[in-house]
Amino acid sequence: MQNNHTIIFPEGDSIEPMQLADLIAVHQLECASQQEPWSLQHFADELDNPVATVILYWHCGQLAGFLCSWLIAGELQIQNLATLPALRRRGVAARLLEHAIARSRVAGLTSVWLEVRASNAPAIALYKRFGFSACGKRCAYYPDGEDALIMTFDAVRSEE
Repeated sequence: MQNNHTIIFPEGDSIEPMQLADLIAVHQLECASQQEPWSLQHFADELDNPVATVILYWHCGQLAGFLCSWLIAGELQIQNLATLPALRRRGVAARLLEHAIARSRVAGLTSVWLEVRASNAPAIALYKRFGFSACGKRCAYYPDGEDALIMTFDAVRSEE
């Protein structure tokens, strides 16, 4: 990915920052798409967190996905990424990830980190397409005991 990369959206689609008025819709999407969903309060807290950004992907007026991230000292930490199940495999998550990385590059991005369920093959494949690589594992990370893969992306090297 390059700094001058333009994200192409299908007609009627956009990415916007989350507002307080979006809280219920975001939580509903979270509950529909995650095995261990965040609480409504968790999302409210992210709105008040000075290092957090939650971006929303809108598809023809419908909330299709979101990405919550923290940018701290050049390191982007992907906290949560979800796509409405009916709209998966249509580029929603990829556009959200691309947008978050491009926005963070402007603020001095050096690396991106995330945890992903070891069994989530579609998400792992998406991250690998972006240049992420697995660099570790958190054993029994999730409440159900599943392991998480730690994946990282070197943003400085990807620009060379």
